[in-house]
Amino acid sequence: MNAPDRYEAILLAPGEKKIEVEVDTRLPSAAIFTFHKEDHTLGNMIRSRLLKTAHVTFAAYKVPHPLTPNFLLRVQTDGTITPRTAVVNACQALIKDLGILSREFTKEYELRKMANAANQQQNMGE
Repeated sequence: MNAPDRYEAILLAPGEKKIEVEVDTRLPSAAIFTFHKEDHTLGNMIRSRLLKTAHVTFAAYKVPHPLTPNFLLRVQTDGTITPRTAVVNACQALIKDLGILSREFTKEYELRKMANAANQQQNMGE
């Protein structure tokens, strides 16, 4: 009844940005990124990738409210690179990793399909 339409959780409203950046003035080389229409899945992937980056000293995310589809990502670097650059690099690395995962999964799936087909033919011949 009072629930918003499902598409509102994934489609951006007119004029709404996907990502907003706010420089965190309390800490050097820190920023807070607000990702709209995203949830824990993307937040945790980006956070974990950022923590593997050499120049990132802190990365964490939080979902302000479970009914709103957005999360805040706080990133601090050692000053060698900007937080924005760190997030962009982490996202590019994630895209590359997910592409490799997709190719490997498809290869294994096709091999399994071929093995199952060969087993079925062998069982029919007996």
